[in-house]
Amino acid sequence: MIKLIRIDDRLVHGQVAFTWVPSLGVDYIIVANDKVAKDDFLKMTMGLAKPPTTKLLILTVENAQVFLNDQKSRNLKILLLVTGVGDAYALATSIPEIKSINFGGIRIRDGARLISKAVAVSDEDIAVIRKMVETGIELEIRQVPTDKKLMVKDLI
Repeated sequence: MIKLIRIDDRLVHGQVAFTWVPSLGVDYIIVANDKVAKDDFLKMTMGLAKPPTTKLLILTVENAQVFLNDQKSRNLKILLLVTGVGDAYALATSIPEIKSINFGGIRIRDGARLISKAVAVSDEDIAVIRKMVETGIELEIRQVPTDKKLMVKDLI
């Protein structure tokens, strides 16, 4: 069961390991990212950043779709991490279980503007966000579980 899908371009880091993992009670962190799945150094650093009692799977977005749609994954408590809106959309449209997406951190980059203190989106991201909102997916911003939810649709 996916407890949370989070967009965070830093993926596995202290905020995830020490606030989200215990708050959600997850036993698996799944990183769905094509670049990281092919980079042994990045995989190693993420393995060092995760809590010792939590398992880490790093998959391509396509392999994550297959894994998460498999009945065997239903008994796992999963925190699913992606780096961007596009990957979150790809997963949300192929995994019916995803009804809510947390925006945790997307750094400022060319063509993007801040909609909160830690989330920057481009026009392309906004178009995808609007598609997700139209399908009824809740899109919320929270850095940590105790923060008040800010609804993305109200900020774009």
